[in-house]
Amino acid sequence: MPAVEQGIIIKSAQEIALMRTAGKLLAEVLALLAARVRPGMTTAELDALAAKELEARRVTPSFLGYRGYPAHICVSVNEEVVHGIPGKRVMKDGDVISIDAGLVYKGFQADAAVTVGLGKVSPVAERLIETTRQAIAAGIAAARGGARLSDISAAVQETVEHRGFAVVREYVGHGIGRNMHEEPQVPNFGPPGRGPLLRPGMALAIEPMVNVGDWRTVVGPDNWTVSTADGSLSAHFEHSIAITEGDPDILTAL
Repeated sequence: MPAVEQGIIIKSAQEIALMRTAGKLLAEVLALLAARVRPGMTTAELDALAAKELEARRVTPSFLGYRGYPAHICVSVNEEVVHGIPGKRVMKDGDVISIDAGLVYKGFQADAAVTVGLGKVSPVAERLIETTRQAIAAGIAAARGGARLSDISAAVQETVEHRGFAVVREYVGHGIGRNMHEEPQVPNFGPPGRGPLLRPGMALAIEPMVNVGDWRTVVGPDNWTVSTADGSLSAHFEHSIAITEGDPDILTAL
């Protein structure tokens, strides 16, 4: 039986090694998708490319069929925050595209996301994407053995709000392992020094979602796609990481 502390599963070194392999495979797929996405492509075409790449690596897509989700990846465009279902939407020059994907390798999950700007994006879109990239870096840097869970949250929020943007509060990061969503939840906001003590063997998915305008969101008619309530642009980055005695191990890095 796996060790459990405060409801959080502590992974063995062997389990973390399997998760690292899963993460590397997912990082390869996400990097390829980010490089191939282009104006004139539909979001369904990007999903088909993801399906092909996942199959080539002989892994199972985490998202397909999860609570009825109908696609291999999530593709969220402009004001869409997360959980955008690929379909007929044509992506165009200047769009902000968030790609979220997950896979299962030998029973272990990897979950990650990246946001890219297509062609020539607006200055505010450039700042939004870069701020969200900096926010996840700050959150990961705070995820050290001996810190508290909310130290991650505070680092993300401070980075985002210092640059004049808003961090989504209705959706959060999470633990990860044999299941895509495990304890604990990892908010992207809140004061430092609270929550469970971080210790080696914990695995977390850290995923700031950042809006140009207000932090509030709405769910679309498909009951999946989450968009900003005010119609402003949004960006999303995510990495699966493992807590160590020193620097966090970014499992979904190339």
